[in-house]
Amino acid sequence: MTDLNTKLEIFDAIATRRNERRSFLRFAGGSAIALGGATLLSACGSDDSDLAPSPTPSPTPTAALNDADVLNFALNLEYLEAQFYAYAAFGVGLNASLLTGTGTQGGVTGGAQVPFSDTVVREYAREIAIDEVAHVAFLRSALGTAAVAQPALDISAGTAAAPGAFTSAARAAGVIGATGVFNPYADDNSFLLGAYIFEDVGVSAYKGASPLIANKTYLEAAAGILAAEAYHAGLIRTILFRKGLTTPSLVTGANQISDARDSLDGTVTNTSTGVIGDDDQGITGSDATMSNIVPTDANGLAYSRSTGQVLNIVYLNKTAVSMGGFFPAGVNGNIKTSAANA
Repeated sequence: MTDLNTKLEIFDAIATRRNERRSFLRFAGGSAIALGGATLLSACGSDDSDLAPSPTPSPTPTAALNDADVLNFALNLEYLEAQFYAYAAFGVGLNASLLTGTGTQGGVTGGAQVPFSDTVVREYAREIAIDEVAHVAFLRSALGTAAVAQPALDISAGTAAAPGAFTSAARAAGVIGATGVFNPYADDNSFLLGAYIFEDVGVSAYKGASPLIANKTYLEAAAGILAAEAYHAGLIRTILFRKGLTTPSLVTGANQISDARDSLDGTVTNTSTGVIGDDDQGITGSDATMSNIVPTDANGLAYSRSTGQVLNIVYLNKTAVSMGGFFPAGVNGNIKTSAANA
């Protein structure tokens, strides 16, 4: 088995090559943000609605929030994704230097390296892991001393009697039975379904938060992360659809997860027409052989979610709460309560 030092060397080499191709944005104050590989890890179902004739409405900016609040909200989500992918791809979590900040620092429950049998899936996982950890480091650098600490995270399967967040999510979606256990680290297919729980949420979260950001430099940075998240989501949706052609349970599971997210975050209403639409779509169209890789409205636009809707999904609760699911003690920062969708 590859030891920890070897994993570090491999990861650093990959990250160094990445960083040679990338230059991060300069934030207000003029200091450049450079990310070295060694700082990254301690070792990443339905058709488009034809009922909505206008673009998906974006959340109205909230005057009480500032740019730091919004970026810190994003940082909480990036901690979650980075830890999941880092453990799945490399078997190790974030470096301790990337966990500190304001608020209560928490640990990680769960996480394990996936015994990938498909080289393509393994390489996808590694690439996404590197990106997600880079997002954490990037946002922390942008926020400086205002950055929130990593909150307590649950990325575990748990047991039948004491289910972890992934099992709770899979049960709620109907992917497994009421007493089943879902382990996203068990194999390639389980990993893909686990990743699918997060990916579309990240895209809609960044799009929904964009009107809340006043500083154009921060907005450009958020747009860059949104684009990366969209690539990740499209990749996961594509490989799930491709594998689902021979393993139909993958398509079924992905579509069930989509429906579960939709049930948690409430409905989207076009205020001009009163039409209620579907802001979360599975990976197939009108039949199982028709792909739906990019979930969009009738205008081909990605959907937005408010911060409250995003928290509904990661807390696994459609009511207004401040903790639960993947964040058992809640998130850090000023944005921490889910929407009341019950």
